[in-house]
Parts: sequence; structure tokens; C-alpha cells
Amino acid sequence: MRIAIYGAGAIGAYLGVELTLGGVDVSLIGRGPHLAAMKANGARLRIGAEEKLARPRCTDDPAELGAQDVVIITLKAHSVPGICARLRPLLGPETAVVSAVNGIPWWYFYGLTGPYENRRVKAVDPDDTQWSVIGAERAIGCVIYPAAEIVEPGVVEVQPHLSSNRLPIGEPTGARTPRIEALSKALIAAGFKSPVRPDIRTDIWVKLWGNLAFNPLSALTGSTLVDLARDVGTHAVARAMMVEGQRVAEALGVKFPIGVDARIKGAEEVGAHKTSMLQDLELKRPMEIDALVLAVAELGDLVGVDTPAIDTVYALVRRRALEAGCYPGRVG
Repeated sequence: MRIAIYGAGAIGAYLGVELTLGGVDVSLIGRGPHLAAMKANGARLRIGAEEKLARPRCTDDPAELGAQDVVIITLKAHSVPGICARLRPLLGPETAVVSAVNGIPWWYFYGLTGPYENRRVKAVDPDDTQWSVIGAERAIGCVIYPAAEIVEPGVVEVQPHLSSNRLPIGEPTGARTPRIEALSKALIAAGFKSPVRPDIRTDIWVKLWGNLAFNPLSALTGSTLVDLARDVGTHAVARAMMVEGQRVAEALGVKFPIGVDARIKGAEEVGAHKTSMLQDLELKRPMEIDALVLAVAELGDLVGVDTPAIDTVYALVRRRALEAGCYPGRVG
């Protein structure tokens, strides 16, 4: 199996190391000092006291690689439309494209039987670029649970207490296709917990449920997960946002396997962890606001579910990001 990972930052390099050591023909597509270090010295992975080294093919030019069996995109959602043209050399007739991206995916309504089938999600694919270039028939859903960071160029550290190696995948149609079975087998052989899920949208919502609330609230307050969950005021705001998100998801047919209070408790138990959105704000990087927050409000409008708490927090965090130069979305 030939797999190209587009966006070989922390998570992309983590996947690349484990898959390479698991016997997969891996190519990493990245940029900057991190890519240069991996080209020169290999990609180094640290998980607790364990260290691993792999030497996957590394490049900044997808045209060098040719068609792949699978392309895994590990960029942030707002970056994907801008790289779609560069994906074309990787896409053969049977190539699958895995959206290992946080938030509501651009393909969400592909294969979803009902009145909204094939509807586009403008918050994450405003010009239909991903739908047109990648093609929804290529899409495979994935939920990324590991947390990782680049501690120096070429070296990625995984936080074992947050990761659990969980990478559930699934076809948008829910089918157990040969391609999804093969990908699951490759990921499991590489050490990941990567079952084929019959309803990957439920997995997407369970992770998004917490990110929807705690990511923007952390960016607005500078607080960690445990502090947001334990403070009476921010706990109430997070819960209100999550209840609204649950109503939106349930209107689309999702059935949550846990309750909102259990999900909040799970966030609290993570401890003094800064969310990715807060980290991006502190580092002056573009923040994943639209995929995590605006997309849920968009789906609420679609199904007729009011989202006043989500709308309010979105307006505030968007303004905060604009002031910091960290909002990559439309400014209108």
C-alpha cells in the first residue's frame, strides 16, 4: 500500500513513522525546517520513554510521488482548499482521501440518505473546492485522538495520556469496502486502534462536541480544560453550547453514546491541557474556528435548531482571532 501524508507536522509525522515501521510505503509532504530535518536525519518519534526512528520518503512536491492508494490529509481544515490543486498528482482512479481533520468535514452530507444528501458545508468548503477537486466519492472519514507536538525539527513527541492511539475510520456511506478494510488493517498493524466504524459521523460528533465549546472558550479566557470545566460560569457556557450542538446533531440523525455531563467530565479529567485553539492563538497561528464552531451553527440553521450560545461565542472568538491576526476565514 502506498500512502502519502499531506501536512507532515506533528500528527502527520507521527502517523508516518508508525506506518513506515509497520511496513507501509509512506511519503510525507511537508515544508520548512521540520521537513528538512526529516529528510536529512529521518523522522524521530518520542512516546514517553520510548523513541522510534523511521525514514519515510519526504518532499515538499507532491508531483514527485505519483498516484497513491491513500492520501491522508493532516492539515487544519481552513488550509485544505488552498492545497487541493497540489493534490492532483497524487490522485489516481482508485485513490482514497482520508480527512484526518478536526471539525465538521467538507463531505459530511455525501452518502447521507435524506433531504440533505450531497449538500455542501460552506463553513469548511466555501467555494466547493474540495468537493470538486478531491471528489466526495474518494472521501474516508477519520477521527484523530492523539495529541502530539514538534519539540524540535524532525522530532515529534506524543502525549500518551491523551492519545490512546485511537484512529477510528469509516466510509461516509457506512459500507465495509475493500479499501476501508485494507486501510484499517494497515493502521492496526502500525499499532493504532483503528476500527472500521459503521457510522463515522457519530465519532466525529463525539470529539467535536467538546472541541466546539472548550476550544473557543479556552482561546477567550486563556484557561486549561480542567479550569474551564470546574469554573461554574465557563462550565455553564460550555454545557449550553454542547446541548445546542447535540440538538443539531440529533436533528441530523446522530445518536450520542454518552451524555453531555459525562463528556464534560472527560474533558476535566484531561487536566491542565491547553486546547489547540489556545495554543494557536498564543503562537499567532490561524485558528480552527470555522470547522469547529461556525459549521455547527450553519448546520443548526439548516435543520432549524437555534444556537444562541454557539453564535455568541463564535462572534467573540472570531473577533479575538481577527485582533490577533489569527482568523483565516472570511472577514465579512
